[in-house]
Amino acid sequence: MITVIALLRYLIMWLFGAALTVSFAGMTRTRKNYLVFGCFIAVIFVVQIVCGLLWGVDMARKLYPLTFHAPLVVFIALYLKRPPLISVTSFLLTFLCYMPPRWIGSFTDEVFSVVAMNWGGVSNDSFDNSLGVIRKVVSINQSAVLNNVTINHLGLIAGAVLTFIILKKFAVKPVQRMMNRSVKSCLLLGVMPFFYYLFDLISDIYTGFIYSGNRAVVQFKPSFLAVFNLVFILIYHAVTQKQAKLQRDHDMLDMQFRLAQNEFASLRQMQKNAAAYRHDMRHHLAVIQGLASSEPELREYLRTALSDMDAITPVRFCKNETVNLILSAYAGKAKQAEITLTIEAKLPDEVPFSDTEICSLLSNGLENALHACKNIPEKEKRSIDKRSECRDRACTGMTERAQSSKGIIPFINLRMYSKNNRLNIDISNSFQTEPVFENDLPVTQEPGHGFGTKSMAHIVEKHGGMCKFFVEDGRFVFMASV
Repeated sequence: MITVIALLRYLIMWLFGAALTVSFAGMTRTRKNYLVFGCFIAVIFVVQIVCGLLWGVDMARKLYPLTFHAPLVVFIALYLKRPPLISVTSFLLTFLCYMPPRWIGSFTDEVFSVVAMNWGGVSNDSFDNSLGVIRKVVSINQSAVLNNVTINHLGLIAGAVLTFIILKKFAVKPVQRMMNRSVKSCLLLGVMPFFYYLFDLISDIYTGFIYSGNRAVVQFKPSFLAVFNLVFILIYHAVTQKQAKLQRDHDMLDMQFRLAQNEFASLRQMQKNAAAYRHDMRHHLAVIQGLASSEPELREYLRTALSDMDAITPVRFCKNETVNLILSAYAGKAKQAEITLTIEAKLPDEVPFSDTEICSLLSNGLENALHACKNIPEKEKRSIDKRSECRDRACTGMTERAQSSKGIIPFINLRMYSKNNRLNIDISNSFQTEPVFENDLPVTQEPGHGFGTKSMAHIVEKHGGMCKFFVEDGRFVFMASV
């Protein structure tokens, strides 16, 4: 016979399971959600009561998957609009959380039985409809209320309340983040509760085999937990290693971004200082040249100084001041390294990058190209006619690995142009050793290198663009379209 305390126990456990499931699923705290959820629980509870009255408690428990579990998952998926996988995983995790309240109820039951028997309690055998087994009922002075069954119910109710509070405070948010992170994380969270759910239905709800004392059944749970724990540790280790690598890459990219900011600020300040210096010195030298009109050697010296000053004046490649500043700096580096740098920059009025991003993108690309050209041994290099600047060949791309029997031409080509309302960037260069690719990105074992290409790809993809690194006709090529 179902007592009032037993009915309260079932109600509390329903509320515990349903409330914890929707909490894991991420139900927002609104009056409408609480009202709809309350009506849903009331309907489910009435259905359970009707099933219990019509077919008995044992049949009602066997119908749980159809009358309570499945409707709860459907409610989360349809009303809360959560993905089916998250809906199922939220329920399975909650089902696993039923164990602490049950254990607390059983523990208080056993403690009461021991104390009662030591104080002259009475023990009688009774058939438990909810479990389908014969169990001992220990009471004090044959009390129909104060017995171990009632204490079990009260302990389970208290355990459910305590477990819900602890999980709500410490577990709900982390579980939500893990489920929303990826499908893999969601599956990892749900696999153990899923197998436990199947085991509980088969061995307890439908067969009661777990209460038979069979050794294989009793040892299944701890064996399964031990194996799953080992598998979980291995998977967790692999995931944490991957996350640690991603974090290191993120830190390196962040450091490169800050370095690009500092480099850009330094270049801008140097340009301002140099412009002021050239302006003032040009006037000073013009005055000195006028005063030294009677001294031919001095006038020739001053003319040469003015020519040298004009030579260090930054070349204007485009109207964008930021891009022009970066290209001027690397044109100087290429000239100093005797590397032919051909630049064609036809930029639109507005570029999709910030000053720092365009600085990082171009600096990384040109720095990698310079590094590749500098690694060409001197004996392998082939000289180029400085007057031609390799415009007819280098700019259009050299074939046959940019080399011949006479050697390799160290060159860098940069094209920036607008097409179909998209900014296109092409950087190509010669090289000595063909790069190795991993996940479509060039990789290197040299310390301190290998993060520039990741930074370039990150910047392009951040703005919804596409980029590609590849080797073609003996040239290493970077192409981006944003």
